[in-house]
Amino acid sequence: MDNLQKAFSAAAPSVIAELKKRNMEGYYFENCEEMVEKILSMLPENASVAWGGSVSFKDSGLLPALQAGNYQLIDRALAKTDEEKREIYGRSVMADAFFMSSNAITYDGRLINIDGSGNRLACLMHGPKEVYVIVGMNKFVRTVEAGIERTRNLASPANVQRLGYKTPCHETGLCAECLSPGCICSHLVVTRRSMVPGRVKVFMVAKNLGY
Repeated sequence: MDNLQKAFSAAAPSVIAELKKRNMEGYYFENCEEMVEKILSMLPENASVAWGGSVSFKDSGLLPALQAGNYQLIDRALAKTDEEKREIYGRSVMADAFFMSSNAITYDGRLINIDGSGNRLACLMHGPKEVYVIVGMNKFVRTVEAGIERTRNLASPANVQRLGYKTPCHETGLCAECLSPGCICSHLVVTRRSMVPGRVKVFMVAKNLGY
């Protein structure tokens, strides 16, 4: 590990302890391979599985592992019509496991997220039996305010570049507090605890993942 990874590794036990205070589980891994192996060991056979539009989830290598396993995959990318998309979203809310990342996470265990339609955050807050949050060390910040800054001026501009939406931040790389049709910043949510102990599980990896 390089020095940044070593520093993150040293901070991980404290983050896990803070998450526990907030009724969330925390796990630390030096690499994605170890994380994927752990997640697969936790998922019951034939579990229904859904996921949000997460670059971290895709970068982690977890999706091919799920596709190769014995799980019921709820994949919104297969929807051909708005009605099919709505039906898949409904199934996602009732999934056994929902996978996502977080736009930012504080060292004291709070999750900060911005969403466009809100489907990802709806599943984080209520519905799926368990929520698996995959976060690289690049997502960690000291305060909620720093997390909001990160989501608006780093994660969101990068995501609109990925999605090709013509928003002000697509042109300037910085949040303009816009209300444009392509805006992906409709909902800002800070998750400070889980009402159901252990429902939200945070998987920390000592590498950069996503935006």
